[in-house]
Amino acid sequence: MGLYVETRVRTDMETLWERTQDPAQHQRWDLRFTEIDYLPRPAGEPQRFRYAVRVLPFLTVSGTGVSAGESGGADGRRVSVLRFASPHPLSLLAEGSGYWRYVPTPDGVRFLTGYDYRPRWGRLGAVADRWLFRPLMGWATAWSFDRLRIWCEHGVSPARSLAHAVGELTARLIALPGGVFAALTASGVGGTDGAASWTLPAAVALALAGLLLLLPPLPRTPAARRCLRTPPGRPTASAPDASAPDASAPDASAPALLATLERA
Repeated sequence: MGLYVETRVRTDMETLWERTQDPAQHQRWDLRFTEIDYLPRPAGEPQRFRYAVRVLPFLTVSGTGVSAGESGGADGRRVSVLRFASPHPLSLLAEGSGYWRYVPTPDGVRFLTGYDYRPRWGRLGAVADRWLFRPLMGWATAWSFDRLRIWCEHGVSPARSLAHAVGELTARLIALPGGVFAALTASGVGGTDGAASWTLPAAVALALAGLLLLLPPLPRTPAARRCLRTPPGRPTASAPDASAPDASAPDASAPALLATLERA
């Protein structure tokens, strides 16, 4: 099952295109990559690139890919497609492909992606991908898209929005045990009524904990929940096929671009 993420960005097309197509700017907001570098490009060939992800302080997983992008017709739509692979034995992601689509709207750009990949490590990799890696990749993509949106709309740099997220999470984690303890002690837990005296304060403490965890992030803190994770009109979060004609599928140029990358 492929991954799909969509957001709407109140900015102009050129700004969004530059911040997603320029590797130096792309790696600033995309949580999935630590480094992205273009490789030398022969005339008339698609652009090849190298990417790296620092999984642990002492472990970096790298891979390579090839990409191509085109502007659309008179309506101003654009599409970018890519194929990628990692030969690193510790990379669960073996190879994959995907697209970015840019659709002008009256107040900005509808920016969406669909991609899929093949995991390695056999049955173990398939289980790890289904229950851990793929949900994490979907969340990281959505969180990064919202980080990009905040950068474009409010001028908050990706580094600062990450600091906002870390600070807000830290504040919630600090407030959580303190709030629970206050709710319990204020209710006089431990009195003569024994276990029965725990019922109400425990319920209050759990409600407070849930509130602290479920409160929406501040407006300038990135949040994956703000992005659409399922293509409109589809019951599951599968990435649209490149040749599909619906509104969430890539432009008609995408299959031709993917075919170009196949030959590259």
